[in-house]
Amino acid sequence: MTVSCAAMDLSTTAEVIGDAVVVALRGEVDLSTVPVLQDALTRAIARQPQRPVVVDLDGVTALDDVGLGVLLGAAGAARRVGSDLTVVSTNTRLRERLDRTGFSRAIDVLATVRGEASGIDLG
Repeated sequence: MTVSCAAMDLSTTAEVIGDAVVVALRGEVDLSTVPVLQDALTRAIARQPQRPVVVDLDGVTALDDVGLGVLLGAAGAARRVGSDLTVVSTNTRLRERLDRTGFSRAIDVLATVRGEASGIDLG
């Protein structure tokens, strides 16, 4: 199943890959686009509550603090239904920012979904 949504400067796709629901983002995550992000994450968690959610940030060109808050809230929602949320980004600068802000202490931030460290099987 693939679900797509687009608004102003953000598009999202969600699809089941292996054991996880992967939500890929493309564009800017800011105050004007966070409703799209929140909707995509809420749907991914609600439709497949038994599956972990992986948020792919590789297509993100900007991510403000409001977007980080939405990701944190979605991680809490996933945990409440017995699942988890992981963020993936190959962008070293973005991962460093997530480390500096303390975000990565609350949510796993990985450079790739492959490998034993992720605990996620994407087939």
